[in-house]
Amino acid sequence: MPIKKKARKGYVSYPVGCLVFSCGAFLFIRSALGTDPLDVFALGLGRYVPVTVGVAQLAVAVLCLGAVAVWTRERPALSPLFTFFFCGSVVDVLTWADAGRSVHLHPAALLVPATLLCAYGSALIIMSGFGIRAVDLLALTVTSRLRWPFWAAKGAIETALMVAGFLMGGPLGVGTVVFLAGVDLLVQPLMAANSRILRLPNRGFPETPAGIPSTIG
Repeated sequence: MPIKKKARKGYVSYPVGCLVFSCGAFLFIRSALGTDPLDVFALGLGRYVPVTVGVAQLAVAVLCLGAVAVWTRERPALSPLFTFFFCGSVVDVLTWADAGRSVHLHPAALLVPATLLCAYGSALIIMSGFGIRAVDLLALTVTSRLRWPFWAAKGAIETALMVAGFLMGGPLGVGTVVFLAGVDLLVQPLMAANSRILRLPNRGFPETPAGIPSTIG
């Protein structure tokens, strides 16, 4: 594939990934069957500390980015914070527009497209090498430094958030478990499929990562 064409595909991966992930997150919310692990933590923390869900999520993102910066001895990446606000804004717009009013599916059935969309959106964002979500960036660092499978690193981080949030009184539902198991397990296979079938460049997660690429910042 010509270099310019490959580069264009890489640039498109990020905004498309954000939109796809946001649609999946909206469907999880629409199902009302449980929030993702980060929301469980944020809602649980809110029972003890006077912070909004958004502020709590932002605090977790900053902590993850700080951990990556200390571990890699590089300046903290700021682009994940843009992704945080961008995706949150898209979800807010979808909620305001009541985008799911024409979707007549049982709440449990919504979990299937929600999981696929969140997983595929995450895969595209990671492959773009820009604005990788803070938890995913920390998971990539664990994968690179400790040679853990990505699903195990991401799963360990989100399980810790989920358990901590639940112990503080955060809501735990079937949707939370589906997100944790489904999204975490699907991201890496979807990245591989994108590389092999669509020939998308993978700037965020090379096959044999020797470190976190400089393009992530």
